[in-house]
Amino acid sequence: MPDSNHHVVWFRRDLRLGDNPAWAAATQQADNVTALFVLDPTLFDAAGPFRQQALVAHLQALDAQLQERGGRLRVAHGQPADVVPALADELGVDVVHWNTDLTPYATERDDAVASRLDDRACTHWGTVVHEPGRVLTGKGTLSKVFTPFYNVWIKTDMAPWATGEGDANVFGETSDGLPELPSAKDYAGGEEAARDRLHDFLERIDDYLDTRDLPAVDGTSQLSGDLRFGTLSPREIAAVVGESTESRRGFVRQLAWRDWYAHLLYQHPDMPNESIKPAYDKVAWRNDEDEFQAWKHGTTGYPIVDAGMRQLLNTGWMHNRVRMIVGSFLVKDLLIDWRKGERWFRHLLVDADVSQNVGNWQWVAGSGTDAAPYFRVFNPWTQSRKFDAAGDYIREWVPELAELDKKTIHEPHLAAPLDLAAAGVVLGDTYPHPIVDHAFARDRVLAAYKKALGKD
Repeated sequence: MPDSNHHVVWFRRDLRLGDNPAWAAATQQADNVTALFVLDPTLFDAAGPFRQQALVAHLQALDAQLQERGGRLRVAHGQPADVVPALADELGVDVVHWNTDLTPYATERDDAVASRLDDRACTHWGTVVHEPGRVLTGKGTLSKVFTPFYNVWIKTDMAPWATGEGDANVFGETSDGLPELPSAKDYAGGEEAARDRLHDFLERIDDYLDTRDLPAVDGTSQLSGDLRFGTLSPREIAAVVGESTESRRGFVRQLAWRDWYAHLLYQHPDMPNESIKPAYDKVAWRNDEDEFQAWKHGTTGYPIVDAGMRQLLNTGWMHNRVRMIVGSFLVKDLLIDWRKGERWFRHLLVDADVSQNVGNWQWVAGSGTDAAPYFRVFNPWTQSRKFDAAGDYIREWVPELAELDKKTIHEPHLAAPLDLAAAGVVLGDTYPHPIVDHAFARDRVLAAYKKALGKD
């Protein structure tokens, strides 16, 4: 593409300057660049408080980076299909660059923007390691099972994209500015903070496979939010982590899961609303609203479930192992539609990513593409004792049970009355009885699934 006088970089889920192909291409090709973020009320208003806080913190940090280059981040409020073309016309720009997003909403939005820009849109891939279409079976299709996908993914060379940064002049118009969120100052936002988190993880990474499933241990990377907002590129993370140890390979494998779900959503844009295996949409969900509210607010009487849901409510994040436990509990124990859980997670999670969220919820429900049997039902008591053996995670998030010992804390309803009294626990008062019997619930959900699948 020949040099042009003025380009726009439309930032979305790529809030960084390093390893950002849209930014690299614009600053290398143009004399002048405007860095733009459109605060889309459809997305911002749907986000929970912690994701709003993180977004503003990341944007403030991006603006600070641009100020070091003599410019500012221009923030405009409104619908991108109106804002972006109007700004391009106002500034007389030749090209608007952005990194492609893969969600159904983003695809429709970007198509609308591109259609109004005519031939001035220039898209890049900057949000995945391998873009859709590069990791295929021998028959040229996307694998419906993860392991074969991964076996190709790990051997696939990364497609080239623009790197580095040119010497374009960065404009300084700030336009509408950012929302005033005092809490944003409490979040370590931006590319530098994200890189600090990555390097902190590198000090722990060789224990990753041993600790990643233990919610009371700092064993995960804490990079999911940075991947969600693009303050680090997944390619940079993969390159820095490398594959020199089994734990490092295990972590990079998680980036392949991320790509796989993104590719699946790109191929199946109806994934958020419809089961990939259509028969699973015939399940007769109970959808009891009182039980759904108890699940959302961490009052189910299952301590490991309640701990996870309270962590989510209070931080906007939940440990991955616990996400699987609470997801299975909602779908399999309460027989509540996985879509209701997915929407709740998507609202509250800082790292809410439609493809990852939907993919994992369909995995829990057994309705996705991977070979997950419908009869897999997590036993929350067993999961609790296995992954939070000492009960420390439960004590942190369900403090009313903190004085129980490591045996009784997992199933307080089975504790001796004297033990409960000594710990200050009154079932039905300070902590609820279990809202459902797990053995009964397991039989109930298996019967419902068998009927839906024609196996009864």
